[in-house]
Amino acid sequence: MNDYESRVSELLVRIFDEILITEQKALQVGNFGELSVVEMHTLEGIGLYDARTMTETATQLSVTTGTLTVAIDKLVRKGYVDRQRDDQDKRIVRIRLTRKGKLAYRLHLKFHTLLVDRIMDPLADNERNLLIKVLSSVALFIDEQDEKYLVNALKGKEAKSLK
Repeated sequence: MNDYESRVSELLVRIFDEILITEQKALQVGNFGELSVVEMHTLEGIGLYDARTMTETATQLSVTTGTLTVAIDKLVRKGYVDRQRDDQDKRIVRIRLTRKGKLAYRLHLKFHTLLVDRIMDPLADNERNLLIKVLSSVALFIDEQDEKYLVNALKGKEAKSLK
């Protein structure tokens, strides 16, 4: 890696790490110190308005319904999420944010809004378009790597089950 590539790599890692640390600090300073960043992102996956099924939410968050169930159990106990069985089909579980959950969601949204405003405000339209292009390319790379690791993990499980 040359100096330029090393600097880009360093900045990407630092930005990722600092965003997570800052999000956690923001939760600790506010009234939501009992929430982790992962739990906050789970609230985001549920959304502000409509009740969603566990399956819809798990898909949105790219986790299994089993993993989501564990997270929702904690969020229900903490008072951030309500969970109810569907009236027509009792197999379907619907989740929605409580008033407390919506307040936490809005606080977290404010953090993201401030971050985006800080990045975008000084940019001209052509620079904004370039930023979107670069960030989209980074996101695509991450998605491809995620898929690659998922496929490899599944192949590993398949090979172990054949033994």
